[in-house]
Amino acid sequence: MKSLTEYLTFNVPNRMGFVNITAQVEQAVKNSAVKEGIVLCNAMHITASVFINDDEPGLHQDYKDWLEKLAPFDPSPQRYRHNRTGEDNGDAHHKRQIMGREVVVAITNGKLDFGPWEQIFYGEFDGRRRKRVLVKIIGE
Repeated sequence: MKSLTEYLTFNVPNRMGFVNITAQVEQAVKNSAVKEGIVLCNAMHITASVFINDDEPGLHQDYKDWLEKLAPFDPSPQRYRHNRTGEDNGDAHHKRQIMGREVVVAITNGKLDFGPWEQIFYGEFDGRRRKRVLVKIIGE
């Protein structure tokens, strides 16, 4: 069995944003020389996400609008008890919970085995600082 661990680092300049990381994950799969296996990608921060969907700007804006309605940014301690600890990112924790922590993708013939239009994204909900994504590849 082969394995490879890589870390991707991001510093999204806005509070919320999405970064297509598919090409970086494909390169990691290539570097691993795994032909049959799986790749795990997970956000290593509790205010960030990794998810799979279409790379379509309208959809991404819809996500931002929808998430902001579900968990609006409000740094005050009145809306989110978490903000009573001195933080201002209670909303970001909720957004991450909705969008998910990680994805697992099959590797078949040395390539990510996606359905139509699928891409891997890093989702940021409390940006303006460095954060990491773990890419773990296991297989033969």
